[in-house]
Amino acid sequence: MAKSKLLRMDNMGIVVESLDEAISFFTEIGLTLEGRARVEGEWAGRITGLGDQSVEIAMMVTPDGHSRLEISQFLSPSVISDHRNAPVNALGYLRAMFTVEDIDELISRLIKQGAQLVGEVVQYENSYKLCYIRAKDGLLIGLAEQLSNK
Repeated sequence: MAKSKLLRMDNMGIVVESLDEAISFFTEIGLTLEGRARVEGEWAGRITGLGDQSVEIAMMVTPDGHSRLEISQFLSPSVISDHRNAPVNALGYLRAMFTVEDIDELISRLIKQGAQLVGEVVQYENSYKLCYIRAKDGLLIGLAEQLSNK
């Protein structure tokens, strides 16, 4: 029997407190809301192992159409753990990284929405300007501006 091969990565999932605020934040970065729905019931809980659940999800897509971010707000069961204040060297999922056209301009817009720069914007050789930013709700996001094409 032939070994099954990976076809693609469909999306990365993030659990948030406020779906509306997260949609606004990721829209400001440049993602587009592809769809929003409530997923609930025993069938969904069989996938997640949470039993009877109710979660509102939003699917956001990157401008190139290749990557998606699934944002989830659990209505039930309640969230049981909060990793938003974990430092960048914590184990497990930490952040998503987005390449942007103008990092300084985007940071300025995100700060107006309540985000905070985690450290500072740093230039890596002649390749990238990089930083981490924490959204108002605590989500950690990486930003990169490619310099070599300028």
